[in-house]
Amino acid sequence: MIEEFNFGNFWSFKEMQTLNMTAAKIKSKNSMLDKTNVFAVNNELSLIKSKAIYGANASGKSNVIRALSAFIRIVIDSAKEENTLNLIDSFQLSTETISQPTLFQLIFRLGKTRYRYGFEADEKSIKSEWLFSTPKVREQALFIREKNEIIEINQTYFTEGILYQKLLEGSKDQIFTETSLFLTHLNSIGFAKLSKEIFKIISSITVISGLEHSGMYNIAEDALRDSIKKKFILDLLKRADVGIEDLERVDIQTEYLPDNAEKEVQQKFKKGKIIVSSRTQYDSNLIPAGKSEFYFRNQESAGTKKMFELSPFIYKSLKDGAPLIIDEFDCRFHPSLTKKIVGLFNSPENKNAQLIFTTNDTNLLSSDLLRRDQIDFVEKDKYGASHLYTLAEIKGVRNDAAFKNDYLQGKYGAIPFLSDFTNLISFE
Repeated sequence: MIEEFNFGNFWSFKEMQTLNMTAAKIKSKNSMLDKTNVFAVNNELSLIKSKAIYGANASGKSNVIRALSAFIRIVIDSAKEENTLNLIDSFQLSTETISQPTLFQLIFRLGKTRYRYGFEADEKSIKSEWLFSTPKVREQALFIREKNEIIEINQTYFTEGILYQKLLEGSKDQIFTETSLFLTHLNSIGFAKLSKEIFKIISSITVISGLEHSGMYNIAEDALRDSIKKKFILDLLKRADVGIEDLERVDIQTEYLPDNAEKEVQQKFKKGKIIVSSRTQYDSNLIPAGKSEFYFRNQESAGTKKMFELSPFIYKSLKDGAPLIIDEFDCRFHPSLTKKIVGLFNSPENKNAQLIFTTNDTNLLSSDLLRRDQIDFVEKDKYGASHLYTLAEIKGVRNDAAFKNDYLQGKYGAIPFLSDFTNLISFE
């Protein structure tokens, strides 16, 4: 579970920002939210189950998701792809940051121990990297890296790093390159158990777009092969009231002719799979008379397809207790549906999965659905820099306030300041 994600000098964010999943010491209007919307960790900390991020168009709210995605991709791929650092782009509207590195840091729990892992980098190289742990009260460094040198390593609690260094003594092989992370290299070593666990936690965080995506569709299609996943997907679609009663992957034969068809006498055939959705067909007396089948990808609505695409990721998050991050979560969804999905993650049945999403759906801004620490805003200042802040941080906001109305009235900031559109009609 994510405790905090820190980032700075990234895209529209100039200064250090914190996406905080730690539950604030507040009381909600609906006291049940203070029980259902949080989990207790080791009886010493509470984390929230979901976080909604609001902001005007171009405010930078999607860049929060982009920062987390870049951090994860660099951790996963830095040892095998030299171009991974191209995901980094510093804040360009300030002369003091344009040539400075970007910072990423994740704070999380592994068992009873708190870990803090992060790095600084630009698009050319890793500038620094660190891993700290807090097994009890005092935080201790496991390793600290500056450029291509490990300047500190814990002899007692990070023996895998010591052993890895010794194995490469006198070798021409480098421990890491200027574009790769020490943690990523350690993950490839069989005895580096702690590094593997940390790598596994970071790589388990799923970041997806709420817009239609062919890769997500393919993942959902493959999920239908598994009977348990298929049941979950169908149950979710049925409860979303899209009318689908069943989904099947069926064989097709698509006839095609090659480019040199004039020289070919025989047609060739290519086998493939399509998804077919079915609904009940009724006769003139409104009595069930069979099933009607539809080519899912072409004949279902955009909202239905999005629900289908999201469903295996929701399943994985809830089953494995892994964080799910969604940009443009509410796109193509009815407000009642977004509220149900958020409610699913905030339910007592959810033991350790987290949902973080960007949205413009103000119907979710309800004191009966979300705590004040579950609502974040992103706003740009007059210099073009984005700032991330939580509703719980704003002084004077009561727990029974009308969050939606107050937000739309500009009391929390993070709304667009729009000019009069009517004069656009004049074309003289």
